[in-house]
Amino acid sequence: MNTKLRCLLLDDELPGLTYLKLLCEQLPELEVVRAYNNPEIFLKELPTLAFDLCILDIEMPGTNGLQIAALLKGKPVIFTTAYTEFAADAFDLDAVDYVRKPITKERLQQAVQKVGQRINKSESSRNFVQLNTDKGKTLLFFDTIGYVSASETDSRDKFVQLTDGHTLTLKNISFEKLEGLLPAADFCRINKKQMIALKSVQHFSHDQITTAFSDAAGKSIVLTLNEIYRTDFLKKVKL
Repeated sequence: MNTKLRCLLLDDELPGLTYLKLLCEQLPELEVVRAYNNPEIFLKELPTLAFDLCILDIEMPGTNGLQIAALLKGKPVIFTTAYTEFAADAFDLDAVDYVRKPITKERLQQAVQKVGQRINKSESSRNFVQLNTDKGKTLLFFDTIGYVSASETDSRDKFVQLTDGHTLTLKNISFEKLEGLLPAADFCRINKKQMIALKSVQHFSHDQITTAFSDAAGKSIVLTLNEIYRTDFLKKVKL
């Protein structure tokens, strides 16, 4: 993997969650985005989260892990559980792996490596995403995207500068959702209102990015690099 896998954790038992988070933080290929011990809060915040995989327990009060996994819209899932009777149901949901408790670092790393292999295979075989735009449903090919900005008229929409000079408006989609759809190695959020395809970067300083695009006057379009996103940007451009 070129970048870390962004991971969500869910286990209703706090000691188990704390131990799982500790193990995950020892794996260099993982970045723990959030850790939850309450399924209801997890589901409430889920639409706002950008992540690559979820590691979750199966036996939880109320909504169990199998039901939650069915709501993750194809995101890779690793189940953790002390029981074996759920294994068949887990793999029916196309879970990447099923890890028995007590979890060891070595067994967890094996499961995470499987996720990386699946994501790499998926990214290499797919080069577009279907999205709702001002022109109807559109197949947006990754290599045609220059940068994306929040719409000035409606922040729920996103303005896309295409590499051929044309533009497109994505309807009612968040940056968090886009980050989950676009290849993480090729795109980077640079401030709260913009993300850029790394191939569109010509020059950059600590707070500005000069793009390969020009405005109506022929001047290069310069975007702001915010401090919050600078570390991630620098990691990606140095790979």
